Amino acid sequence: MTMPLARFTVLDLTRVRSGPTCVRQLADWGANVIKIEATDEVDTGKGLGGERDGPDFQHVHRNKRGMTLNLKSPEGLAAFRRMVAKADVVVENYRPDVKTRLGIDYHSLAAINSRIVLGSISGFGQDGPYAKRPGFDQIAQGMGGLMSVTGLPGQGPVRAGIPVADLTAGLYCALGIMVALLEREVTGKGRWVHVSLLEAMIAMMDFQATRWTMKGEVPKQAGNDHPTTIPTGLFKTSDGSVNIAGGGQVMWDRIVKVLGLEAEAQDPDIATDKLRSQNRAKVNAMIERVTLTDTSANWVEKFNREGVPCGPVYAMDQVFADAQVKHLGVAMTVQHPRLGALDVVRAPMQIAGVDCARNPTPERGQHTEEVLAEFGFSAEEISALKTAKAV
Repeated sequence: MTMPLARFTVLDLTRVRSGPTCVRQLADWGANVIKIEATDEVDTGKGLGGERDGPDFQHVHRNKRGMTLNLKSPEGLAAFRRMVAKADVVVENYRPDVKTRLGIDYHSLAAINSRIVLGSISGFGQDGPYAKRPGFDQIAQGMGGLMSVTGLPGQGPVRAGIPVADLTAGLYCALGIMVALLEREVTGKGRWVHVSLLEAMIAMMDFQATRWTMKGEVPKQAGNDHPTTIPTGLFKTSDGSVNIAGGGQVMWDRIVKVLGLEAEAQDPDIATDKLRSQNRAKVNAMIERVTLTDTSANWVEKFNREGVPCGPVYAMDQVFADAQVKHLGVAMTVQHPRLGALDVVRAPMQIAGVDCARNPTPERGQHTEEVLAEFGFSAEEISALKTAKAV
Protein backbone atom coordinates (compact mmCIF):
# COMPACT_ATOMS: atom_id res chain seq x y z
CA MET A 1 0.00 0.00 0.00
CA THR A 2 1.04 3.61 -0.46
CA MET A 3 2.30 5.06 2.80
CA PRO A 4 0.64 8.28 4.09
CA LEU A 5 3.69 10.53 3.52
CA ALA A 6 5.00 8.87 0.36
CA ARG A 7 4.35 11.97 -1.74
CA PHE A 8 6.90 14.04 0.20
CA THR A 9 10.65 14.07 -0.47
CA VAL A 10 12.83 15.06 2.46
CA LEU A 11 16.51 16.00 2.29
CA ASP A 12 18.01 15.13 5.67
CA LEU A 13 21.17 17.01 6.68
CA THR A 14 20.86 16.21 10.39
CA ARG A 15 23.19 14.50 12.82
CA VAL A 16 23.30 13.24 16.42
CA ARG A 17 19.77 13.03 17.91
CA SER A 18 17.36 15.98 17.77
CA GLY A 19 17.42 16.36 13.98
CA PRO A 20 17.37 12.62 13.19
CA THR A 21 14.50 12.20 15.66
CA CYS A 22 12.54 14.83 13.72
CA VAL A 23 13.18 13.23 10.35
CA ARG A 24 12.42 9.74 11.63
CA GLN A 25 8.83 10.81 12.33
CA LEU A 26 8.45 11.47 8.60
CA ALA A 27 10.44 8.45 7.45
CA ASP A 28 8.44 6.02 9.59
CA TRP A 29 5.29 6.93 7.68
CA GLY A 30 6.73 6.60 4.23
CA ALA A 31 8.27 9.95 3.31
CA ASN A 32 11.01 9.63 0.70
CA VAL A 33 13.83 10.58 3.07
CA ILE A 34 17.34 10.98 1.69
CA LYS A 35 19.99 11.07 4.38
CA ILE A 36 22.83 13.24 3.12
CA GLU A 37 26.23 12.67 4.73
CA ALA A 38 29.52 14.36 4.00
CA THR A 39 32.03 12.51 1.85
CA ASP A 40 34.85 10.49 3.39
CA GLU A 41 37.35 13.24 2.66
CA VAL A 42 35.63 15.83 4.86
CA ASP A 43 33.75 13.71 7.42
CA THR A 44 35.63 12.92 10.62
CA GLY A 45 32.85 10.61 11.74
CA LYS A 46 32.32 12.61 14.91
CA GLY A 47 28.85 13.64 16.01
CA LEU A 48 27.08 10.74 14.35
CA GLY A 49 25.20 9.80 17.50
CA GLY A 50 27.05 6.61 18.38
CA GLU A 51 28.78 3.96 16.30
CA ARG A 52 27.20 3.42 12.90
CA ASP A 53 26.35 -0.20 13.68
CA GLY A 54 25.21 0.63 17.21
CA PRO A 55 21.67 0.95 18.58
CA ASP A 56 21.50 4.78 18.50
CA PHE A 57 22.45 5.19 14.86
CA GLN A 58 20.46 2.22 13.61
CA HIS A 59 17.38 3.41 15.50
CA VAL A 60 17.25 7.07 14.49
CA HIS A 61 18.18 6.68 10.82
CA ARG A 62 15.91 3.81 9.81
CA ASN A 63 13.56 4.09 6.84
CA LYS A 64 15.88 6.42 4.93
CA ARG A 65 18.07 6.12 1.88
CA GLY A 66 21.64 7.33 2.13
CA MET A 67 23.95 9.34 -0.10
CA THR A 68 27.16 11.34 0.32
CA LEU A 69 27.55 14.95 -0.78
CA ASN A 70 30.26 17.48 -0.01
CA LEU A 71 28.42 20.75 0.59
CA LYS A 72 31.74 22.54 1.07
CA SER A 73 32.64 22.01 -2.60
CA PRO A 74 31.06 24.18 -5.31
CA GLU A 75 30.02 21.08 -7.24
CA GLY A 76 28.45 19.43 -4.21
CA LEU A 77 26.59 22.56 -3.18
CA ALA A 78 25.32 23.03 -6.73
CA ALA A 79 24.09 19.44 -6.75
CA PHE A 80 22.28 19.96 -3.46
CA ARG A 81 20.60 23.12 -4.70
CA ARG A 82 19.49 21.24 -7.79
CA MET A 83 17.93 18.58 -5.54
CA VAL A 84 16.15 21.27 -3.51
CA ALA A 85 14.29 22.29 -6.65
CA LYS A 86 12.48 18.94 -6.63
CA ALA A 87 12.24 18.35 -2.87
CA ASP A 88 9.49 19.20 -0.38
CA VAL A 89 11.40 19.45 2.89
CA VAL A 90 14.97 20.11 4.05
CA VAL A 91 15.87 19.45 7.69
CA GLU A 92 19.09 20.61 9.37
CA ASN A 93 20.44 21.10 12.88
CA TYR A 94 23.57 23.15 12.18
CA ARG A 95 24.42 26.16 14.28
CA PRO A 96 22.40 29.06 12.80
CA ASP A 97 25.38 30.75 11.13
CA VAL A 98 26.50 27.60 9.30
CA LYS A 99 23.58 27.34 6.89
CA THR A 100 23.88 31.03 6.03
CA ARG A 101 27.57 30.56 5.31
CA LEU A 102 26.79 27.57 3.08
CA GLY A 103 23.98 29.42 1.33
CA ILE A 104 21.29 26.94 2.36
CA ASP A 105 19.31 29.25 4.63
CA TYR A 106 15.55 29.49 4.07
CA HIS A 107 15.59 32.55 1.82
CA SER A 108 18.24 30.98 -0.41
CA LEU A 109 16.32 27.71 -0.66
CA ALA A 110 12.97 29.44 -1.22
CA ALA A 111 14.52 31.33 -4.14
CA ILE A 112 15.13 27.93 -5.75
CA ASN A 113 11.82 26.35 -4.73
CA SER A 114 9.09 28.52 -3.22
CA ARG A 115 7.29 25.38 -1.99
CA ILE A 116 10.21 24.18 0.13
CA VAL A 117 9.72 23.70 3.88
CA LEU A 118 12.91 24.13 5.90
CA GLY A 119 13.02 22.55 9.35
CA SER A 120 15.82 23.87 11.58
CA ILE A 121 16.80 22.79 15.08
CA SER A 122 19.28 24.79 17.12
CA GLY A 123 20.43 24.94 20.70
CA PHE A 124 19.08 28.35 21.63
CA GLY A 125 17.22 29.82 18.65
CA GLN A 126 18.09 31.28 15.27
CA ASP A 127 18.95 34.71 16.67
CA GLY A 128 19.52 36.42 19.99
CA PRO A 129 22.50 36.62 22.35
CA TYR A 130 23.02 32.85 22.59
CA ALA A 131 22.28 31.93 18.96
CA LYS A 132 25.84 30.90 18.10
CA ARG A 133 26.38 28.84 21.24
CA PRO A 134 26.71 25.08 20.69
CA GLY A 135 23.61 23.27 21.90
CA PHE A 136 23.56 20.14 24.05
CA ASP A 137 20.67 18.35 25.72
CA GLN A 138 21.88 18.61 29.31
CA ILE A 139 22.58 22.33 28.92
CA ALA A 140 18.97 22.83 27.79
CA GLN A 141 17.69 20.68 30.67
CA GLY A 142 19.49 22.98 33.08
CA MET A 143 18.50 26.27 31.44
CA GLY A 144 14.91 25.15 30.79
CA GLY A 145 14.26 24.38 34.47
CA LEU A 146 13.93 20.58 34.29
CA MET A 147 16.97 19.86 36.42
CA SER A 148 15.68 22.16 39.17
CA VAL A 149 12.56 20.01 39.69
CA THR A 150 14.15 16.58 39.08
CA GLY A 151 15.51 14.58 42.00
CA LEU A 152 14.81 14.34 45.71
CA PRO A 153 14.06 17.47 47.74
CA GLY A 154 17.32 19.10 48.79
CA GLN A 155 19.39 16.86 46.55
CA GLY A 156 20.40 19.59 44.16
CA PRO A 157 19.84 19.65 40.38
CA VAL A 158 19.55 16.28 38.62
CA ARG A 159 19.42 15.59 34.90
CA ALA A 160 16.59 13.48 33.53
CA GLY A 161 17.58 9.96 32.51
CA ILE A 162 16.73 10.55 28.85
CA PRO A 163 17.70 13.38 26.43
CA VAL A 164 14.38 15.15 26.87
CA ALA A 165 15.34 18.38 25.13
CA ASP A 166 16.79 16.60 22.09
CA LEU A 167 13.83 14.29 21.67
CA THR A 168 11.12 16.88 22.18
CA ALA A 169 12.84 19.42 19.93
CA GLY A 170 12.79 16.76 17.23
CA LEU A 171 9.14 15.98 17.82
CA TYR A 172 8.10 19.65 17.86
CA CYS A 173 10.04 20.29 14.65
CA ALA A 174 8.35 17.33 12.93
CA LEU A 175 4.97 18.65 14.05
CA GLY A 176 5.84 22.10 12.73
CA ILE A 177 6.90 20.65 9.39
CA MET A 178 3.57 18.82 9.08
CA VAL A 179 1.72 22.08 9.87
CA ALA A 180 3.70 23.86 7.16
CA LEU A 181 2.99 21.10 4.64
CA LEU A 182 -0.72 21.26 5.41
CA GLU A 183 -0.72 25.03 4.95
CA ARG A 184 1.19 24.63 1.68
CA GLU A 185 -1.70 22.63 0.26
CA VAL A 186 -3.76 25.84 0.50
CA THR A 187 -1.19 28.56 -0.21
CA GLY A 188 1.30 26.75 -2.44
CA LYS A 189 4.11 28.32 -0.40
CA GLY A 190 6.62 26.75 1.96
CA ARG A 191 7.66 27.92 5.40
CA TRP A 192 10.69 28.02 7.68
CA VAL A 193 10.02 25.99 10.81
CA HIS A 194 12.60 26.43 13.54
CA VAL A 195 12.77 24.95 17.03
CA SER A 196 15.46 25.15 19.70
CA LEU A 197 16.36 22.74 22.46
CA LEU A 198 15.77 25.56 24.95
CA GLU A 199 12.26 26.38 23.67
CA ALA A 200 11.31 22.70 23.53
CA MET A 201 12.54 22.14 27.09
CA ILE A 202 10.60 25.10 28.47
CA ALA A 203 7.48 23.93 26.61
CA MET A 204 7.87 20.51 28.21
CA MET A 205 7.89 22.12 31.66
CA ASP A 206 4.20 22.67 30.93
CA PHE A 207 2.17 23.30 34.12
CA GLN A 208 5.28 23.93 36.21
CA ALA A 209 6.37 26.69 33.84
CA THR A 210 2.85 28.14 33.83
CA ARG A 211 2.74 28.12 37.63
CA TRP A 212 5.54 30.69 37.36
CA THR A 213 4.16 32.74 34.46
CA MET A 214 0.65 32.96 35.95
CA LYS A 215 1.17 32.81 39.71
CA GLY A 216 4.84 33.59 40.33
CA GLU A 217 5.42 30.19 41.95
CA VAL A 218 8.84 28.54 41.60
CA PRO A 219 8.37 24.73 41.58
CA LYS A 220 10.75 22.71 43.73
CA GLN A 221 12.05 19.16 43.64
CA ALA A 222 9.40 16.66 44.64
CA GLY A 223 11.36 13.44 44.14
CA ASN A 224 9.08 10.53 43.32
CA ASP A 225 6.01 12.36 44.60
CA HIS A 226 3.76 14.15 42.16
CA PRO A 227 4.13 17.88 42.83
CA THR A 228 0.40 18.54 43.17
CA THR A 229 -1.56 15.25 43.29
CA ILE A 230 -1.57 13.41 46.63
CA PRO A 231 -1.03 10.57 47.26
CA THR A 232 0.83 9.95 44.02
CA GLY A 233 4.31 8.54 44.29
CA LEU A 234 6.63 5.58 44.75
CA PHE A 235 6.02 3.15 47.61
CA LYS A 236 8.21 0.27 48.77
CA THR A 237 6.86 -3.27 48.76
CA SER A 238 8.20 -6.54 50.14
CA ASP A 239 10.17 -7.15 46.92
CA GLY A 240 10.63 -3.74 45.30
CA SER A 241 8.47 -0.69 44.68
CA VAL A 242 5.23 0.37 42.98
CA ASN A 243 3.85 3.64 41.73
CA ILE A 244 0.42 4.58 43.05
CA ALA A 245 -1.58 7.53 41.69
CA GLY A 246 -4.57 8.63 43.70
CA GLY A 247 -5.53 12.29 43.82
CA GLY A 248 -9.00 13.36 44.89
CA GLN A 249 -11.38 12.08 47.57
CA VAL A 250 -12.86 9.21 45.53
CA MET A 251 -9.45 7.79 44.74
CA TRP A 252 -8.30 8.30 48.33
CA ASP A 253 -11.29 6.29 49.58
CA ARG A 254 -10.36 3.46 47.22
CA ILE A 255 -6.74 3.46 48.39
CA VAL A 256 -7.88 3.34 52.00
CA LYS A 257 -10.13 0.37 51.20
CA VAL A 258 -7.41 -1.62 49.40
CA LEU A 259 -4.92 -1.03 52.21
CA GLY A 260 -7.40 -1.61 55.01
CA LEU A 261 -6.66 1.80 56.53
CA GLU A 262 -10.22 2.86 57.33
CA ALA A 263 -9.41 3.55 60.98
CA GLU A 264 -6.18 5.44 60.28
CA ALA A 265 -7.95 7.53 57.62
CA GLN A 266 -10.13 9.08 60.32
CA ASP A 267 -7.13 11.15 61.43
CA PRO A 268 -8.29 14.79 61.15
CA ASP A 269 -4.83 15.77 59.85
CA ILE A 270 -5.52 13.92 56.58
CA ALA A 271 -9.28 14.30 56.24
CA THR A 272 -9.21 16.35 53.03
CA ASP A 273 -7.13 16.65 49.87
CA LYS A 274 -5.70 19.95 51.11
CA LEU A 275 -4.76 18.49 54.49
CA ARG A 276 -3.20 15.43 52.86
CA SER A 277 -1.12 17.77 50.73
CA GLN A 278 0.05 19.63 53.82
CA ASN A 279 0.86 16.36 55.57
CA ARG A 280 2.23 14.40 52.64
CA ALA A 281 5.00 12.72 54.67
CA LYS A 282 2.47 11.39 57.18
CA VAL A 283 0.21 10.05 54.41
CA ASN A 284 3.09 8.40 52.54
CA ALA A 285 4.43 6.74 55.69
CA MET A 286 0.97 5.39 56.54
CA ILE A 287 0.60 3.88 53.07
CA GLU A 288 4.09 2.44 52.94
CA ARG A 289 3.73 0.64 56.26
CA VAL A 290 1.13 -1.52 54.54
CA THR A 291 2.63 -1.83 51.04
CA LEU A 292 5.78 -3.30 52.63
CA THR A 293 3.73 -6.34 53.69
CA ASP A 294 3.09 -7.71 50.18
CA THR A 295 4.72 -8.04 46.78
CA SER A 296 4.70 -5.48 43.99
CA ALA A 297 2.75 -7.80 41.67
CA ASN A 298 0.03 -8.37 44.26
CA TRP A 299 -0.37 -4.68 45.00
CA VAL A 300 -0.56 -3.83 41.29
CA GLU A 301 -3.35 -6.36 40.92
CA LYS A 302 -5.24 -5.24 44.04
CA PHE A 303 -5.13 -1.53 43.29
CA ASN A 304 -6.05 -1.84 39.64
CA ARG A 305 -8.93 -4.14 40.52
CA GLU A 306 -10.38 -1.26 42.56
CA GLY A 307 -9.72 1.31 39.82
CA VAL A 308 -6.64 2.89 41.41
CA PRO A 309 -3.79 3.53 38.95
CA CYS A 310 -0.84 1.43 40.09
CA GLY A 311 2.12 -0.02 38.24
CA PRO A 312 5.50 -1.66 38.73
CA VAL A 313 8.87 0.03 38.31
CA TYR A 314 10.79 -1.76 35.57
CA ALA A 315 14.35 -1.96 34.36
CA MET A 316 14.53 -1.93 30.56
CA ASP A 317 14.67 -5.72 30.23
CA GLN A 318 11.50 -5.98 32.31
CA VAL A 319 9.78 -3.37 30.15
CA PHE A 320 10.03 -5.54 27.07
CA ALA A 321 9.10 -8.69 29.00
CA ASP A 322 5.79 -7.15 30.12
CA ALA A 323 2.66 -8.78 28.69
CA GLN A 324 1.08 -5.49 27.59
CA VAL A 325 4.27 -4.25 25.93
CA LYS A 326 4.49 -7.55 24.04
CA HIS A 327 0.84 -7.26 23.03
CA LEU A 328 1.40 -3.74 21.71
CA GLY A 329 4.38 -4.89 19.64
CA VAL A 330 6.56 -1.98 20.69
CA ALA A 331 9.72 -3.79 19.58
CA MET A 332 9.88 -3.80 15.78
CA THR A 333 12.21 -5.97 13.70
CA VAL A 334 14.03 -4.61 10.66
CA GLN A 335 16.21 -6.74 8.41
CA HIS A 336 19.63 -5.23 7.84
CA PRO A 337 21.52 -6.77 4.88
CA ARG A 338 24.79 -6.88 6.83
CA LEU A 339 23.79 -6.89 10.51
CA GLY A 340 20.81 -9.22 10.18
CA ALA A 341 17.58 -8.89 12.17
CA LEU A 342 17.59 -5.81 14.43
CA ASP A 343 14.92 -5.03 17.00
CA VAL A 344 14.24 -1.29 17.26
CA VAL A 345 11.40 0.67 18.87
CA ARG A 346 8.50 1.40 16.54
CA ALA A 347 6.70 4.71 16.30
CA PRO A 348 4.39 4.99 19.36
CA MET A 349 1.32 6.15 17.45
CA GLN A 350 -0.84 3.55 15.74
CA ILE A 351 -2.74 4.50 12.58
CA ALA A 352 -5.48 2.05 11.70
CA GLY A 353 -4.73 0.22 8.47
CA VAL A 354 -1.14 1.48 8.17
CA ASP A 355 1.99 -0.13 9.54
CA CYS A 356 5.15 1.78 10.43
CA ALA A 357 7.79 1.37 7.72
CA ARG A 358 10.42 -1.28 8.52
CA ASN A 359 13.50 -0.46 6.44
CA PRO A 360 17.00 -0.59 7.95
CA THR A 361 19.37 2.33 8.28
CA PRO A 362 21.32 2.75 5.01
CA GLU A 363 25.03 2.20 4.69
CA ARG A 364 27.12 5.28 4.12
CA GLY A 365 26.48 6.56 0.58
CA GLN A 366 24.54 3.41 -0.28
CA HIS A 367 22.07 5.11 -2.62
CA THR A 368 24.12 8.03 -3.95
CA GLU A 369 23.93 7.14 -7.64
CA GLU A 370 20.34 5.92 -7.42
CA VAL A 371 19.16 9.15 -5.77
CA LEU A 372 21.05 11.45 -8.12
CA ALA A 373 19.59 9.64 -11.10
CA GLU A 374 16.09 10.11 -9.70
CA PHE A 375 16.79 13.84 -9.43
CA GLY A 376 17.70 13.99 -13.11
CA PHE A 377 21.51 13.70 -13.01
CA SER A 378 22.93 11.90 -16.01
CA ALA A 379 25.58 9.20 -15.77
CA GLU A 380 28.13 11.71 -17.06
CA GLU A 381 27.14 14.28 -14.44
CA ILE A 382 27.38 11.69 -11.64
CA SER A 383 30.82 10.68 -12.91
CA ALA A 384 31.91 14.32 -12.92
CA LEU A 385 30.73 14.75 -9.32
CA LYS A 386 32.80 11.72 -8.33
CA THR A 387 35.86 13.11 -10.08
CA ALA A 388 35.41 16.42 -8.24
CA LYS A 389 35.04 14.45 -4.97
CA ALA A 390 31.68 16.14 -4.47
CA VAL A 391 29.99 12.79 -3.78
